[in-house]
Amino acid sequence: MILAVSACLLGEPCRYDGAARPCPAVIDLGRRHQLVPVCPERAGGLPVPRPPSEVTGRDPLRVSDARGADVTAAFEEGARRTLEEALGAGCEVAVLKAKSPSCGSGLIYDGSFSGTLAPGWGVAAALLRDAGLRVLDEDADLSTL
Repeated sequence: MILAVSACLLGEPCRYDGAARPCPAVIDLGRRHQLVPVCPERAGGLPVPRPPSEVTGRDPLRVSDARGADVTAAFEEGARRTLEEALGAGCEVAVLKAKSPSCGSGLIYDGSFSGTLAPGWGVAAALLRDAGLRVLDEDADLSTL
């Protein structure tokens, strides 16, 4: 199987704070599957490091950084490019970074920059899900893959 995987979970320092979040369980998937590293925020042209961002509006979608700048266009572009890359590689599943405004699947920060979580989907995760990919995060039971 071919999996799209958040690059930060594979050890690439591409997160907003310039760090990586290597996850042994995700890295281990490479023994059984082909992994396609993706970083929607970088694909959307955002620099590393950058201010943290959160989804601050749903209808219409709005993503803001901690300084109040509207970064929605970069998140949407990164999501679109990530979807193109995943579909082009033949991915059926995506394993993405939990809670992220791009990659969170089912639970993301609530837009208040207070560390509070709320039900929701990151911009790229929602686009991948809506295109028919199974979307999981690193906290899911990955042994089923």
